[in-house]
Amino acid sequence: METDLYLPVKRHLESLGLTVKGEVKGCDLVGLSDGEPELVVIGELKRAFTLELVLQAVDRTAAADEVWLAVGASKRGRGREGDPRVKKLCRFLGFGLIAVTPTGLIEVIVEPAPWKPRRDGRRRSRIVDEFRRRRGDPILGGSTRLPQMTAYRQQALVVAHALRDEPSRPRDLKAVAPDAAKILQADVYGWFERVERGVYRLTDAGRTALVSWAAYLPADEPAAA
Repeated sequence: METDLYLPVKRHLESLGLTVKGEVKGCDLVGLSDGEPELVVIGELKRAFTLELVLQAVDRTAAADEVWLAVGASKRGRGREGDPRVKKLCRFLGFGLIAVTPTGLIEVIVEPAPWKPRRDGRRRSRIVDEFRRRRGDPILGGSTRLPQMTAYRQQALVVAHALRDEPSRPRDLKAVAPDAAKILQADVYGWFERVERGVYRLTDAGRTALVSWAAYLPADEPAAA
């Protein structure tokens, strides 16, 4: 029960110099500091980390200087409270996060503090590059169970289409696929094979791909019948 979490969390907040009381105006617990300016701390308790817990905490932010979330510690540390994404969410929202063991011990997982995520320049650059290189908008957002129509796959299909009738050299394909040489050499999908130095042809898998992915080929480059 949530009430099992109350006393351990109360003791922790009292150790930080707060006076703590339970169930104040709909809040699971409220802590007040001495002196001026007065620090108002609100805590919400749940047996496990849930969306409802987060929503309750978000609702408390307008009335609190700090918001703490307290959850029961999961067995073997495999609960949501140990998920790096949960920690990141709490930091992003500025919430503190505490896990309480069945014996009443607590682990402060995240301290409440304003936080701005550090910009990941490399990841941002990869996203922008993929966006700009992709032709059109070939796949619906949310299609997580299907192979993704990436810019790389689009170019590989263009190369496959260019090789459908006869072998060719990478330099002869550069006009339609700037990365043709890398695509042919890497052969990520098993669509190509080298027949002699610098010359490649389409494999049976590549011909199958032209049929399977025909709808994603440019309108002016229909798949072979």
